[in-house]
Amino acid sequence: MDKTLLKTISGEKTDHMPVWLMRQAGRYLPEYRALRARAGNFLDLCLTPAWATEITLQPTKRFDLDAAILFADILLIPMALGQKLEFREGEGPVLDKIEDEKALAKLVYDEKKVMPVFDTLQNVKAQLPQNVALIGFCGGLWTVACYMLDGNSRNGFSRAQSLAENDPQMLDRLFEILLNASETYLNRQIESGAEVLQIFESWAGLLADSKFERWIVKPTAELVTRIKRKHPKIPIIGFPRESGIHYKTYAEKSGIDVLGIDQNVSLDVARDQLQKIKLLQGNLDPALLVAGGMDMRRGIEAIIDKMGPRHIFNLGHGVVPHTPPEHVAELIKIVRERTGP
Repeated sequence: MDKTLLKTISGEKTDHMPVWLMRQAGRYLPEYRALRARAGNFLDLCLTPAWATEITLQPTKRFDLDAAILFADILLIPMALGQKLEFREGEGPVLDKIEDEKALAKLVYDEKKVMPVFDTLQNVKAQLPQNVALIGFCGGLWTVACYMLDGNSRNGFSRAQSLAENDPQMLDRLFEILLNASETYLNRQIESGAEVLQIFESWAGLLADSKFERWIVKPTAELVTRIKRKHPKIPIIGFPRESGIHYKTYAEKSGIDVLGIDQNVSLDVARDQLQKIKLLQGNLDPALLVAGGMDMRRGIEAIIDKMGPRHIFNLGHGVVPHTPPEHVAELIKIVRERTGP
C-alpha cells in the first residue's frame, strides 16, 4: 500500500504526515470558478460526471495532496428520496421542507437519481495517481435531517430542534429512512472506488448531553456498524463539527476510525484526551490559511509539534472561497518539510 493516508489510518509508519483539506475542490480555485460559470447550476455540476470528475481532480493536479475527496453534496440523499432541492445564488441549498407524516411517507430512495455520483468515483479512481487516496462521504443523519425539516439554514434549524424535544417519534422515523438511504449510498460509493469515507455532521454543535448521544452518536454508530458489516476494512472518518466537550463521547461510542476536530478544540485537549482514543484529523483554522505568512506557519507547526507524527493534517472546517491558492501550496510545503524524511 503506497497511499500515505491509508497507511496512517492502519497504523503503519509513513515517511510524512498525510494532508488533505475539506473543500479542497471549490470556489477558491480559478479553474473551479471557470467550470462553475460554464455549468451555471451547482446541482448540474454535482450530477454531471465529467464535470464532477474534473473538479474532484483539480486540487490534486495543482497540489501535492494525499487524498482527493468526491465533489458532491450532502443533500443529494434528500434529492434521491424525492425531496425537491435547489441551490440558489447567495442563499445556498433550499428544500421543500418535510411538514408532516404524510410528507415523510412519500420519501422513497431512488438510486438512479444519484448514479452520476458513482460514475464520478469510477472516473476519478481511474485517473488518480497511485499514491493518492479517494474519499467518499455523506452527511450525518442529524445534519441532513435539519435541512429536510427546516428547508434551509436561515432560522438555525429551529424546527428540527423542536422535534428533537417535542416529537422524537417523527424524528426517529425520518432517521430510519435516512439511515437506510445513507447505508445504500455509501456502500455504492465503496463499490465505485471510494477507499475512505467521511461523515460530515456539520450541525452537531446544536445538540448537547443526552440529545447529542441520541441524535448524533447513536445513529452514527448504527450507520458505521452497517457499513463495516459489508466493508469491514473501509476506514470511516467522523467529523461532528463544534461538538466541544462531546467530542470524547463521539470518539468513544460512534465506532468511527478517525475523529475530525474543528479549530475550536485546543491542541492540548486533542493530544491529552482525544488522541488517546482515536487517530485525529484537523484542525488548522481556515482563517489562518487565508492569512498565510507567519501566522499560518505557526499554526501549522503547532499542530505538527503537538499531534505528530501519527496525525492527519487538515483544517478545522472547509477551505473558504477567498483563500489564496498559493497559501494552500505553502501549507502543504510546510507539512512536507516538517514531517518528511
